[in-house]
Amino acid sequence: MKCLIINLDRSPDRLAHMTAEFARIGIAFERIAAIDARQHPDLGLQRQHALYAVQRLSGSEIACLHSHRACWAIIAQDDAPYGAVFEDDMVFSAKAGALLADTNWVPADADIVKLETFFHTTVIQRERASIGHGFSVFRLRKNHIGAGGYLLSRQAARDLLLATAEINVAVDNLIFDPAFTTSIGKTIYQLVPALCAQEQFVGASLPSLIAQERDAAWVASGRANERRKPVMARIKREVWRTARWIADLCRFRRQIVVPLGSIEAGDQ
Repeated sequence: MKCLIINLDRSPDRLAHMTAEFARIGIAFERIAAIDARQHPDLGLQRQHALYAVQRLSGSEIACLHSHRACWAIIAQDDAPYGAVFEDDMVFSAKAGALLADTNWVPADADIVKLETFFHTTVIQRERASIGHGFSVFRLRKNHIGAGGYLLSRQAARDLLLATAEINVAVDNLIFDPAFTTSIGKTIYQLVPALCAQEQFVGASLPSLIAQERDAAWVASGRANERRKPVMARIKREVWRTARWIADLCRFRRQIVVPLGSIEAGDQ
């Protein structure tokens, strides 16, 4: 299985970080040159999904999707049944190497396996499958943002390329929101604990480049103060969350903030 790393030419520090991370877990990787929005100022004008009618995707977000599509194209043509895609700010669990070296643990019906945690609440099926090394996989039932690390089947790579051939969607919405992915017949699993997480959550040296641009664009648009919703809207949101929690409980699902597997080998 190929492990593909998306990395901008202007980010050698991030490539050095990932080189050290992969050396630490004993796995080889292949660098994929990321599409740089600075060199393609017209990206923001491309056709976007209706979801982004209010706040359009930034050029960097679209460049991110195109960078992931470059990885999908490689996986779609590879002989291996799965490929792994990582962004260049990941920190790995100490046991990550064991899972990346052999994909026999991947469920037979899995099209996508999310390896990362974003430390946001999501929903998984209660039924679990232990895969060894202290990890389990669960069906993912709610959006779990972040596309920093995932496995993709060869057929899923082909189908995602087709789904994004003429329209742009934020890559994590496309892959890890069941509302999107199940519409093209894909089964998503979540690895628990997670195999990796962005460095910004465990350190402070690699902030998200896309988040920085998104926040700056939001402020420049004059809509920054709209983020805080009125009191009644917040009350309705909490009522809705409670109703969803009850519904998930009845459907044998549970809410979870996916933890990250231990980074230090001595803590295993």
